[in-house]
Amino acid sequence: MNSENTILQIAKQTIEAESKAIFNLSHLITNDFASAVELIYNSKGRVIITGIGKSAIIANKIVATLNSTGTPAIFMHAGDAIHGDLGLILKEDVVICISKSGNTPEIKVLVPLIKSAKNKMIAITGNKDSFLGQQVDYVLNTYVDKEACPNNLAPTTSTTAQLVMGDALAICLLKMRGFSSKDFAKYHPGGSLGKKLYLRVHDISSVNEKPKVLPTASIKEVIVEITEKRLGVTAVVENDEIIGIVTDGDLRRMLSNVDDFTSLTASDIMSATPKRIKAETMAVDALELMEENEITQLLVEEKGKYAGIVHLHDLIKEGII
Repeated sequence: MNSENTILQIAKQTIEAESKAIFNLSHLITNDFASAVELIYNSKGRVIITGIGKSAIIANKIVATLNSTGTPAIFMHAGDAIHGDLGLILKEDVVICISKSGNTPEIKVLVPLIKSAKNKMIAITGNKDSFLGQQVDYVLNTYVDKEACPNNLAPTTSTTAQLVMGDALAICLLKMRGFSSKDFAKYHPGGSLGKKLYLRVHDISSVNEKPKVLPTASIKEVIVEITEKRLGVTAVVENDEIIGIVTDGDLRRMLSNVDDFTSLTASDIMSATPKRIKAETMAVDALELMEENEITQLLVEEKGKYAGIVHLHDLIKEGII
């Protein structure tokens, strides 16, 4: 089994098998799903998600998704729960148990203990008639006909179904909470996703040098300004307003076109219609403008006045790209 065609065929079969199982989930959604979402939404507590084995790994991912979209959640390993971790469940918390079979020994021990504390329970299980399915308040059915594993043993399709059901929960709750891109940014301030949602041009340009010359500046003055400020460009400014830009490229073109530039000024070689962007604009929009115009820097304006430079390298450094 080492031919490339065989490998590709197995990969495609695996993907197709899992995609069919995921599509079938939409037919398994019942009123229990809506009730479970309402329960979590109206709860004054957190969501505690528990499982064992591969289901525990899926539980961790669902916890992460809920936390990042505005629903406080905590993972509790089902094995550890019956050895002391049950203490993290508070009175108002909602508990979600994830188990393909719903009949594992740990689940059979854990569920009665949670019920005795009168916490509401939701099951994500592939067997709604299991011990777990019969004991909880709401069942989210993640039944799959078979695993993608050829031996029908390794959790593959079933864990994918659990993950998708968790995503469906999270997105419904996100919509109900009116969770916006600004909210998302608050929960992801250090990552590139968050930066795309909150980082503005001013945040970057304000820490850069601010090269500028008058339109009457000599070519030597222009070269010195570009060299000292090390951004490969200088704005041409009059009364704090942008009237042009001179780039390294403009200087090279000048040198190839004229023999004597001693009498030339910035206004003679500048581009009079430079691309500019407002300081309050999102940094990701600056990137888009650069890409559209195939340039590496933009002049920044604030209230109609020259406010600095934003460079492609700044965006790369911040992880916007």
